[in-house]
Amino acid sequence: MKKVISSIAIAAVMTFGFANVSSADSTNVETTPAQTEVTDAAKEGGTDSKATADEEPQLDFVQTMKQKFIEGDPLWMTPVLICMIVGMALAIERVVYLNLATINTNKFLTQVEAALKSGGVEAAKEVCRNTRGPIASIFYQGLDRASEGIDMVEKSVVSYGGVQMGLLEKGLSWISLFIALSPMLGFLGTVIGMIQAFDKIVKDGQVSPTTVADGIKVALLTTVFGLISAMVLQVFYNYILSKIDGLVNEMEDASISLIDMLLKNKAVA
Repeated sequence: MKKVISSIAIAAVMTFGFANVSSADSTNVETTPAQTEVTDAAKEGGTDSKATADEEPQLDFVQTMKQKFIEGDPLWMTPVLICMIVGMALAIERVVYLNLATINTNKFLTQVEAALKSGGVEAAKEVCRNTRGPIASIFYQGLDRASEGIDMVEKSVVSYGGVQMGLLEKGLSWISLFIALSPMLGFLGTVIGMIQAFDKIVKDGQVSPTTVADGIKVALLTTVFGLISAMVLQVFYNYILSKIDGLVNEMEDASISLIDMLLKNKAVA
């Protein structure tokens, strides 16, 4: 439940941040009094239009993205934006979780072995309780059943390893869904935009280059934003998979080391 709340919180922060940036950009884009005077003078005195054009403010990257978002029809651009924000929130939550689950495995193994030699199984379990991450949890489950024999320890380690792997992969299916959904929503907006452009051609009764070009540009913007969203999420998805693979390998190696330590120190029945 805490992870769900944290994901929603991240999504809310990103959403409100986008809204604040958009409102700030709107303020910056407004025409200043000096620019208004230049425009009025150009109209009244017949000033060259190039002089007025030179006074137009240059849009930065964020302002350009906002303008393109509006040109692409917010009705179809908003679902793509929602997919990206929610997907990013889930991806960031996974990245934070996996980074917190990563520990110095060699140092942890040394501490557990030292505790086994000095204080036995209970001392080793205390080390596991004070260490975060899936490896420490697997060790605790194995040590907790040391009195039942080495076979029970192995079964416990394997079973609980599967549980920890499921926790590591939690939420990946939703991220992959948003990766696939973002370009699909973009293509949907493009198809509908093309249909509307052709309807306008039929209504006008002639093929106007301006009408066709403007309609196609607006339609293709949804696809561009959908592809950008999918590419960004795909990078995070691959990074998360690589982190999970590394943790799983460490879990398997550490589990073998636990069995060896228990046999070496004669800590099993």
